[in-house]
Amino acid sequence: MITISDIKKYYRALISKNPKYEGIFYVGVKTTGVFCRPTCPARKPKFSHCEFFKTAKDALLASYRPCKRCQPLSNPNQVSELIQRLVKAIEENPEKRWKDSDFKNLSIDASTARRQFKKRFGMTFVEYARARRLGIAMKQIRGGEKVINAQVSSGYESGSGFRDAFYRIMGKPPSLGDHCNILKAAWLDTPLGPMIAITDEEALYLLEFIDRRGLELEVERLRKRTKSAIIPGNTELINTIEKELNLYFHGKLREFKTPLFLIGSSFQKRVWEALKKIPYGETRSYLDIAKVVGNDTAFRAVARANGANQIAIVIPCHRVINANGDLGGYGGGLSRKQWLLEQERNWNGMK
Repeated sequence: MITISDIKKYYRALISKNPKYEGIFYVGVKTTGVFCRPTCPARKPKFSHCEFFKTAKDALLASYRPCKRCQPLSNPNQVSELIQRLVKAIEENPEKRWKDSDFKNLSIDASTARRQFKKRFGMTFVEYARARRLGIAMKQIRGGEKVINAQVSSGYESGSGFRDAFYRIMGKPPSLGDHCNILKAAWLDTPLGPMIAITDEEALYLLEFIDRRGLELEVERLRKRTKSAIIPGNTELINTIEKELNLYFHGKLREFKTPLFLIGSSFQKRVWEALKKIPYGETRSYLDIAKVVGNDTAFRAVARANGANQIAIVIPCHRVINANGDLGGYGGGLSRKQWLLEQERNWNGMK
């Protein structure tokens, strides 16, 4: 988590092009839509135009594309031709979902691409492509603009790339003659990173961390099961969950009141209801939950239902751990799970 003190320190390092901060942070420039390394030779932006990130992945998910001058996706003085070619290919067609045949068409070995990307900046090429694609859609949601406005101002080499990447994830918005449900999506900033909330006027359908693995598939399943179009926007319930999350992250809320729309099997719904009953600041094992739902041997099914939860924090799947005390899994990442559990215990002791 980047603090106000960090931001001021990073900006000073950016202005002075301090090489000691290489790999420590990346800066997104709001006016150009690119992100850079600290030593980028380009003209330095105003402080108000900067957004700082710990990793290149975070910058990608926030919709920034890599700067062509400082090439932040390569180590200093070690610019890989393969990485340059692949990054260029993504920028020309950001909505593409890459397959082995796509690598063959470029005469590139898929395993080599995966290995080089992983070595350079900690994620595989496919993870980079997904983060770039998702970041484009998240920019639309974060800004709340019409897709066409965002496309025109984005400056992509592919004129339809921005629009198509958004449509691929969220689905095309309805035309005037369509009769379908409308769900609205919004970007919510939290101390643990940005989240996406999707609601209608009556219930919360999805609340996930932006970088959750499989988020695109979750959104796609939600769209198909509800036969809905998902568009950027705001609702009273989005305002409500944003306020509740703010109170929760400051230790002032222990029970969420936002109404939920749960999509799952009857067994999954029983598991999720059981999760909601885990007391604040406490944990239960998968076996404990299996007993609650009436099947002592179903702890593996409980684990799968736990992982299928699409409403993070509100349905507290982070409070379920292994019977031996290990954290187990968490879609939002184990570091977030540990933070949530520790903070809840601390706040519970202060009440």
